[in-house]
Amino acid sequence: MDEFLDIVDKNGIPTGKSELKTVIHQKGYYHNTAHIWFYTTDGKILLSQRSVKKTICPLMWDVSVAGHIDTGESIIEGAIRETQEEIGLSIVKSDLLKIGVFKCFQSYDNGIKDNEFHNTYISKLNTTLDQLNPQEEEVQALKLVSFKEFETLIKRLGANDNHFVPSNKSYYEFILKEIRHNLGY
Repeated sequence: MDEFLDIVDKNGIPTGKSELKTVIHQKGYYHNTAHIWFYTTDGKILLSQRSVKKTICPLMWDVSVAGHIDTGESIIEGAIRETQEEIGLSIVKSDLLKIGVFKCFQSYDNGIKDNEFHNTYISKLNTTLDQLNPQEEEVQALKLVSFKEFETLIKRLGANDNHFVPSNKSYYEFILKEIRHNLGY
């Protein structure tokens, strides 16, 4: 399904224009996404394996929940909606702690120009893994990894192990630092 997204400028400021997601990715327009990193109080992070149906990085492990912000939708509304859609978890605004906005401007061999602002949140996971319901089109599988295992995955980035989405290493390190800080580690 092709949805309409709001276009922002290179600084993340809304332009007042919107376009279909396919056109945005074809032309490389800047747009917003929400990233939600769920963690448990015993020191684990929820990772999602991208669906085999995804055009970018299929079957690689990534952020707990991520998605585009629809036209006219606030970023927090998009984060809540995406969490419900992708893993079947109902959350509210007060469950989310915003930790930053990160530029991720990438082009792929398949022609997609993905110029996103990742509005990034962390949130405690207050349910068990088996109570989550992954959306088949988006999520192949879910798993919890310890902080130690997360650190190992970060260290292996770029080692061609095809496990973790090859992204900005400092972004992943920042996520781990913020989750640890929030837990008082």
